[in-house]
Amino acid sequence: MITLEGVQKQYSDDVAIGPVNVQIPTGGITALVGPNGAGKSTLLTMIGRLLAIDSGTVKIGQMDVSNAKSKDLAKIISTLRQENHFVTRLTVRQLVGFGRFPYSGGRLTAEDEEIISKYIDFLGLRPLEGRFLDQLSGGQRQRAYVAMVLCQETEHVLLDEPLNNLDIAHSVEMMQHLHNAARELGRTIVIVLHDINFAARYADYICAAKDGQIVAFGTAEEIMRDDLLTEIFNTPVKVIEGPNGPLATYH
Repeated sequence: MITLEGVQKQYSDDVAIGPVNVQIPTGGITALVGPNGAGKSTLLTMIGRLLAIDSGTVKIGQMDVSNAKSKDLAKIISTLRQENHFVTRLTVRQLVGFGRFPYSGGRLTAEDEEIISKYIDFLGLRPLEGRFLDQLSGGQRQRAYVAMVLCQETEHVLLDEPLNNLDIAHSVEMMQHLHNAARELGRTIVIVLHDINFAARYADYICAAKDGQIVAFGTAEEIMRDDLLTEIFNTPVKVIEGPNGPLATYH
C-alpha cells in the first residue's frame, strides 16, 4: 500500500499541493484524474521521490520514501515520466535493459537477459527489439518505455500520462497491456490519465484531484456520477451506461 499523510508542496502563496491524505491499495490500477493543473503529475512524482515534499510522509509499505536509500527504493518502485530523453540511437532491447540497472549496475547477467526478453515479449516487442528508438512509431516507442519500467520488476509502477500523444487504438492497446501487467504480473500501477473514460474502463480505483487536493477516491462505480464529475471538471457531465460500464459525456 502507498500511503500519503499530510503531504504538501508549496510553489507560491497562490499555488500549492495538499495537504494530501490518501491510501492507494496494493494491486490493480489506480488512476489519478482531474483537470489540468490539479496536481496529478506532481503527486505522482512526489510518490516516486522525483520531487521533494515540503512536509508530510510518503510510505510504500513500511518504507518512508524520503529516508530510503536510492538503491532500495529503486527495487520497490519504478517511474515513467512524461519527458523521456534517451538517446535515440538506442535499440529497443538496450532501452529495456536499463530497467535492470538497480540490480546489475550496468553489467547484465544471463538472468538479466532472460528478464529483458520476458518483458520484450510481454509488450509484443520481439519483432522490434533490434530497431533504434527513432525508427519506431509513437505507440511502439511508448511500449518500449513501459517495458523498460516493468523490467525493473518493482511491485509498484508509476506512469505519468503514458497515453500522451497516442491515438485511440494505441491508447486502448496500452491500457490492455497495463491491465495485463497488473493482473498477470501482480503489479500495483498508479497512472495519471486525462481521459476519465479510460480510467473508468481499466482502473480498479480512481483518485480524483482538483486544485491540489484529493476530492474523491473510490471505484469507477463510486466516482462515475454526474454531480461529482461536474464538480471535478468544472463542466456539465452526464454519465451513461456504455457496453463496458459507465461513460462520461460532456454537454
